[in-house]
Order: sequence, then C-alpha cells, then structure tokens
Amino acid sequence: MATLLLLRHGRTTANADGGLAGRQPVELDDTGRAQATAVGDRLRGLRLAAVVTSPLVRCRQTLELAVPEATPVVEDDLIECGYGTWEGQALKKLAKEPLWPVVQQHPSAVVFPDGESMAAMAARAVGAVRAWDARVTAEHGPEAVWLACSHGDVIKAIVADALGLHLDLFQRLVADPASITAIRYTPLRPFLVRLNDTGGDLAGLVPPVPRRRRRRPADSDAAVGGGAGTTR
Repeated sequence: MATLLLLRHGRTTANADGGLAGRQPVELDDTGRAQATAVGDRLRGLRLAAVVTSPLVRCRQTLELAVPEATPVVEDDLIECGYGTWEGQALKKLAKEPLWPVVQQHPSAVVFPDGESMAAMAARAVGAVRAWDARVTAEHGPEAVWLACSHGDVIKAIVADALGLHLDLFQRLVADPASITAIRYTPLRPFLVRLNDTGGDLAGLVPPVPRRRRRRPADSDAAVGGGAGTTR
C-alpha cells in the first residue's frame, strides 16, 4: 500500500495565544509560515501522488507554502473536531470546566457542547484517510507517497487507530505544528513509520521498488529483530 504523510498545519495565532481555534478561520502566524516553508524544504524531491487537505484556512495556507506546485483536494472529513461552545476560548479557562478531565482521560465519551463527539471525529478521519490511501494505491501503486494536511487531534486519532489503541489513549500522542507523521497501511496491519517528526530527511520514507516479485506478499510482515531500516 501507499505511504501516507500526515502534516499538521503550522502554528497559528490561536496556538500562540493559548486559545482553542476549533473551526474558526484563524491563520498562520509568522512562526507558522516559517514552519510551513521549512516543511517544503523537507518535502522537496518527494513525488507526491496526491495532496489532500482539511478545508480550514490554516491548512490551506500551510500547503501553499510547503507545496506551492500542488493543487490540494479538500477533504471535509479531515476538518478539525467540532468543539462547539469551546471554540475561541482560552485553554486555561477550559481547563476549569467539568468536561476537561473527561477530555483528558476518557475522550471516547466526550461530546462537546453544541459540537461533535471525539469518537465521531476519529471515525470520520480514519475512514477518510483509509479510503484515500486505497484510492492512491490503486491509481499509483504501492510505492506511492501522498500527503494529508490536518489538525492535532485529528492526526492523533488516526495514529491511535493505526497503532490499535483505544481512543481513550490518544492523549498520550503528540502532533506538533508542522510535524510529519508517516503511516503505511498494508492488508494485515498499518505501520507507524514516523511520529511527530519535525526535522530530517524524508527520502527514506519512499518504499524501495522490489527487484523481483515474491511468491507471497510480505508487506504486512513486521521485521523481526527490528530490520535494517529504510536506508538505500
């Protein structure tokens, strides 16, 4: 199967101010624009079979700087979680709400006031990337690499699914602004190739073209002992 690169948008004015942006049209700040440009340097040389984005402006701005040559496809199911009345409020204030400990310890049970449940957010996001990955693989082959730009909680939910973690454990994961997380889906299991990566060469994420066909596909087999890595 193809390789998915999950890119979180660069830092926004809300991130810098300690607020919860949610689905509000907040934009990248100067740091976020610099982060997006730096991601572009890392992505240069990778042939992206598809570029998909959340509809929110901060993701589209990130891609305009990171991959200006691409024409991203908007995927509504990659939009930020609908935080309802929590949107636009300071995190320090929200931390005093009765729902806050539930968000931290039992997110699968959370439904935000006038908003979305975290379980629904996770289900739509996972469904979207798995459908896109199957499409990219069918059209471009298993060596293809594609990019999806989304949001912190969305990316963490996708990673939790890839690791077989219950959503209640997804708060243990981190997805920093402008970080890249790589997942490779296979017929038997997904592989988390990189998590919250904010620096370094990405060329090693491209799967090598096999020199010959094996009689039995081994894409789903884990490397016992750890393997030799992706260096070619």
